[in-house]
Amino acid sequence: MKRPNILFIMSDDHAANAVSLYGSRIAKVFGTPNIDRIGKEGALLKCCYCNNSICAPSRATILTGQHSHRNGVRTLRDTLSTELNTFPKILQGSDYQTAIVGKWHLRSQPQGFNYYDILSGQGLYFDPYFKDKDYNWSLCESREKTLGKQYKGYATDIITDKCINWLDTRDRSKPFLLLCHFNAPHEPFEYHPRYEHILDGIEIPEPQSLWEDKSHRSLGSRGFGSSVSEHNPKRNVVGKMSKEDYPTGQLDLTGLDAKGRTRAAYQKYLRDYLRTVKGIDDNVGRLTNYLENEGILDDTIVIYTSDQGMFLGEHDYIDKRWIYEESIRMPLLIRFPGDISPGIQMDDIVTNVDFAPTLLDYTGLEKTDEMQGRSFRSLLGGKTLEDWPNIAYYRYWTHLSSLHNVPAHYGIRTKEYKLIFFYGLPLDINDDSEEPTPAGWEMYDLKKDPEELHNVYSHPDYAGIVKELKNCLLDIKLDIGDSDERYPGLIKRVNET
Repeated sequence: MKRPNILFIMSDDHAANAVSLYGSRIAKVFGTPNIDRIGKEGALLKCCYCNNSICAPSRATILTGQHSHRNGVRTLRDTLSTELNTFPKILQGSDYQTAIVGKWHLRSQPQGFNYYDILSGQGLYFDPYFKDKDYNWSLCESREKTLGKQYKGYATDIITDKCINWLDTRDRSKPFLLLCHFNAPHEPFEYHPRYEHILDGIEIPEPQSLWEDKSHRSLGSRGFGSSVSEHNPKRNVVGKMSKEDYPTGQLDLTGLDAKGRTRAAYQKYLRDYLRTVKGIDDNVGRLTNYLENEGILDDTIVIYTSDQGMFLGEHDYIDKRWIYEESIRMPLLIRFPGDISPGIQMDDIVTNVDFAPTLLDYTGLEKTDEMQGRSFRSLLGGKTLEDWPNIAYYRYWTHLSSLHNVPAHYGIRTKEYKLIFFYGLPLDINDDSEEPTPAGWEMYDLKKDPEELHNVYSHPDYAGIVKELKNCLLDIKLDIGDSDERYPGLIKRVNET
């Protein structure tokens, strides 16, 4: 049996709400036809979640099929060990040609790739630096300049050019794995000038929760998070975009009251963000058109996803990191004719822990014993798996020392409910510089309250469900090995709260 090629396209901070096939409020004014094509001719996964909504941890999980506590990448400060097994290593060992181009963000030298050309750090939007196999990786541990080689142009275009160049020079007798990783639409949302006017005269709909009264929240979350409005004085859109040197131009707030400033900031934020998304969508079209012109599109598993979601004003938030829906929900569209029927919209819950086992399954290979996820290939094929858990476990490790001001927490997302525990402890419990924040529980009935505007944790009608979900949460923590030995008082704290 001929083994499929794999084109794995991943952007950075691309919310499912900004992919028009998902049908959000934004789809009324902005489209992503090339990304949508993948889902229309294949599958759209409506309930795909990440287990830790930050760039490096999610990327490490995708590669290893392991939760953050297992692969060691809990935060942006952690390094992915070169000794860990990953699905690219396994495919390379099975005679796949493997390549990664674009954002890496895992500190260590990429392993398991015949070819790599990765952005230096997060990566500049214009005239970015890249590191390839000729780069002196020992510089990463020194204080010497470590930027790599600079290329003129716009990063999204350059990454696509490099991918197509590699495809042109590949050994056509072998199957390939190509990871195309865009650094857009990550902040600061610098769009190409060709997209300057695409949203002129368009009012982008506001989310209901932009004006949320957070008094329903627990003390564990109520006063935290980066905002669109001036709610967070340290980090908000109003303050960032009103500076004279803001990369996409200064936000004019002349004569506006607080509500007017929030509305103006929201519109600029979304316009800048969506203009960078337009660049991604056009380049996704370039990649799929290349495969089609080569006559190998139908022999290739084409995947579009993002490393996590992104708040686009929901809950008055920007950024990600929280367990709330817009942050943990990943867009995931997969095209592979013959195995995936066109137009499937799948409601089963899958997570980024499941990506590696699924891709290996499609190539006829078994996942390793170290991988904690499970293949969802059968679900994409239309089968019902009675033992599929339909639960996503989430844990955010970084505490308040981060500028983003998000307290550590963990929880589960089921088909109907979300249970969250803000446990109030810093990443290093021996660090006296960080004070614990208030502990608190939250629960949301997602069928009745998909916007997560009503915390029902203390509502008497939900007492039985809360107890059931707490037991489920602790069972999952023990099952995946996240039993908190580093936090000896944490389980007791859970039971006491």
